[in-house]
Amino acid sequence: MAAVFAGADPETYRPHALHDAERMWPETNCYVDLWIEVLHAFGTAPEAMLGFSLTQDFEGDQFTFFKVPLEDLESLYGVRATELAIFDRVESHIATQIARGRLCLVEMDSFYMPDTRGVAYGLEHGKTTVAINRLDLENKRLDYFHNAGFFRLEGADFDGLFHLNDGPDELPFLPYTEFAKFPEKRPDEVHLRREARRLLAVHFARRPEANPIAAFASVFPQQVEAVADRPFGFFHKYAFNTLRQLGANFELAGSHLDWIAPDGSLTEAAEAARKISETAKSVQFQIARAVTRRKFEPLATALDPAIEAWDRLTATLAARIG
Repeated sequence: MAAVFAGADPETYRPHALHDAERMWPETNCYVDLWIEVLHAFGTAPEAMLGFSLTQDFEGDQFTFFKVPLEDLESLYGVRATELAIFDRVESHIATQIARGRLCLVEMDSFYMPDTRGVAYGLEHGKTTVAINRLDLENKRLDYFHNAGFFRLEGADFDGLFHLNDGPDELPFLPYTEFAKFPEKRPDEVHLRREARRLLAVHFARRPEANPIAAFASVFPQQVEAVADRPFGFFHKYAFNTLRQLGANFELAGSHLDWIAPDGSLTEAAEAARKISETAKSVQFQIARAVTRRKFEPLATALDPAIEAWDRLTATLAARIG
């Protein structure tokens, strides 16, 4: 049975340190988490790709769902990712690409994914992206990267994931799918550090013109008050798309700055990034209390430390990298 990373086994796999349980945000979002683990399995440093985190903005109702640009993957690692056209059975396309050494990234339904047990598995249908490393059509077994790890599913979950029990009148299963082509050799550290520094400057130049956390803070209490009138489960969706995306993004930014400057020259900037992350984590708990007690006034200044930290982060980087 073919696999892109033949030695990867869900039973013995150890996630990358960026997914350590001691971090403020052990998981970020499905797309970036997936690439962290894929690059880890490839044997290279995922920290190098995280310069894009400086471009996160507040989009009026949510923070940018941050994703690594595909062109960064190519310039850093030589990994070429692009859309895979689906015109036949999804599993047939995947099997073809795996046999060619290519990893397929597929939007799947977390209802059938055991690693989401307690959140979505068997409870709620939801869209998420997985990277499929090994596909056994005969035994209906799948090994896949998802969120902060590497997992296996089989049997009825396999049937559900690929819509194998759909009737003839059901709409065809045509998910958005990308596939990644890996180079023959991994990039060396000299190349990674040089290219990561170049991309850091590129992304810093693309940062929001105004403080995005201040923009969020100006509407934050009103948003939370509206959330309080919704079923309590909606709180989790709101928090995921606002404070979790903000906090996880800037914790990764801090890790990137630590990695790119082991001499400590960007420590002040990394600490400012982590202050944003820490504040977002704290404020997420404050939201839960505000919703329960219906007291929203304290939220007006709750994000002030993160606002100040963003200004400090950008001022420090402007002085260091221009």
